[in-house]
Amino acid sequence: MNRHSFTAKRFVSVLLVTGSLSCVLFATSSKAQGTAPTTAPSQEDMRLYDIATAPSADRLRSDVEKLVSFGTRHTLSETKSDTQGIGAARRWIKAEFERISADCGGCLEVITLSDTATGKRIPKPTEVVNVIAIQRGTLAPKRVVMMSGDIDSRVTDVMDSTSISPGANDNASGVAGALEAARVLSKYQFSGTIVYAALSGEEQGLYGGATLAQYAKDNDWQVQAVLNNDMIGNIEGINGVIDNHTVRVFSEGVRIAETADEAKERYFSGGENDSASRNLARKIKTLADQYMTNLDVMMVYRLDRFGRGGHHLPFNKAGFPAVRIMETNENYNRQHQDIRVENGIAYGDVIEGVDFDFNAKLTALNAISLASMAWAPAPPETVTIEGKVSASTTLNWQPSKQQDIVGYRIYWRLTTQSEWSHSRYVGKVNSFKLDNMVIDNYLYGVASVSANGNTSPVVFPGVAGAF
Repeated sequence: MNRHSFTAKRFVSVLLVTGSLSCVLFATSSKAQGTAPTTAPSQEDMRLYDIATAPSADRLRSDVEKLVSFGTRHTLSETKSDTQGIGAARRWIKAEFERISADCGGCLEVITLSDTATGKRIPKPTEVVNVIAIQRGTLAPKRVVMMSGDIDSRVTDVMDSTSISPGANDNASGVAGALEAARVLSKYQFSGTIVYAALSGEEQGLYGGATLAQYAKDNDWQVQAVLNNDMIGNIEGINGVIDNHTVRVFSEGVRIAETADEAKERYFSGGENDSASRNLARKIKTLADQYMTNLDVMMVYRLDRFGRGGHHLPFNKAGFPAVRIMETNENYNRQHQDIRVENGIAYGDVIEGVDFDFNAKLTALNAISLASMAWAPAPPETVTIEGKVSASTTLNWQPSKQQDIVGYRIYWRLTTQSEWSHSRYVGKVNSFKLDNMVIDNYLYGVASVSANGNTSPVVFPGVAGAF
């Protein structure tokens, strides 16, 4: 036998012995069903580099200063005054969104969503009002990606609605980020819809998020990403660490909306680390790595901080992919505190605790994530996988009629890896076979690809990973 003519199977075995994992994967991932594409779209959209540097620290400072000037934005605070309380704050936010819309020729639809709430932290019926700006997509207006921040603030006593409560970082920084993202992205047009949301009632029980999640369902929005920004301006942690280059992205693993039957399916096929929210977090990290400098995304495999919650939870409960974006090192002296000096320590969420360059950086992370996903096609639907007791693995998905889709990309990784390590463009097909890749040994997914270089988040097969 000629020394160069050994079979593919033997070649794979040799590679396995040498431990060259990446070579094995690419050598064995060979056959598409149909004609294999000869070229693949670029995986880079140059517009996103511009967006990554567009948010202004000065504009963010101005917005946070204005929000702080309302004294308190407690959900139960004054609503009639033009200068004090949450009513004045939300009217200013609405006017600011309307100003942004005027600058882009009316590209934003600015609305308020309200509901009357009562509960443990709302002792009497209270109107909880959200301010929403909608930038409609040109091709798929029902397909929605969203950025949110919380209007309301608080001091030590969660029921104290009158004491000065600046809420500079928690969460004027998030609302200012949503306003600034709207300023930046309103200069572009997108295939999908972008929603910028200023939510109320977070500190009293996540009421505003629940109202918007229900509105999304009632209006048949296909919500594919909710980026909840809660405290995106502090760089000095209670642990003494000063850090302006890392950010945490929290995401649920197993979906809170999972049914008993879905849990049984997941138990035998996997997916506990591949919910839509978890793969949304991976997408955000991938974009940061490509388009941003001096920002490392820490994916935290937890819904939220230990024993705590945020406004992405109502969207998760509604079955939508949603994550929390926030600073890495919290300073508990500067959140949920009466303003005071005690034992030489200054307490209170005042504007001096916000680093606006960092605030701009995390706003930029949101902006590139929203833009990329709004320019990308919708994630693939009805993704399934087969290959039990077989030498090969086949992925299938529903064929798409979207105008902005040019094909699909297959992803895989070892079961112990946190991020997708390998991918291959397979063209505009709806099935792909990976020869000599045993289904048991890897995790797999599929993403939709557009001609402009943007891809959807990766979809893990089955209900566990569906968007």
